[in-house]
Amino acid sequence: MIHQGSEILRELIRILVRDLGVLEKSDASCCGVSIAQCHAIVEIGREGKISLVDLANMLGLDKSTMSRTINNLVESELVHRDLDMENRRYVNIQLTEKGIVVFRNIEETMDEYYKSIFNTIPEGKRSQVLECLEILKEAVENNNCCC
Repeated sequence: MIHQGSEILRELIRILVRDLGVLEKSDASCCGVSIAQCHAIVEIGREGKISLVDLANMLGLDKSTMSRTINNLVESELVHRDLDMENRRYVNIQLTEKGIVVFRNIEETMDEYYKSIFNTIPEGKRSQVLECLEILKEAVENNNCCC
């Protein structure tokens, strides 16, 4: 039964990731950024200012991959990067005015989409769904830390 449960979990997550990935691709392309850039913009926007290393860790990417993504965002004038005055080995990143507009557009689009999904869930099941997703998120985090 446990094996069957893990197979069902895998299949459900695979379908969710696939379906949400299709949505992200269509929404990100309307903002003129790639999926990787979209994720970076959202995290930078939510943090306000973040180091390249912290952003890479947050997104589960190596520093060189994150650096290339940020270089593209700098060239597109969506982010500004500068050296940390306290620790010159760190690069701080924050959104430009243009980047803030893209960030708000992404956030508004995603908020509307997820409100639509949430409102489709029967009202009596909404807190159960959120609780289950929180448990799943914690389980994934606990299993990822050991790698």
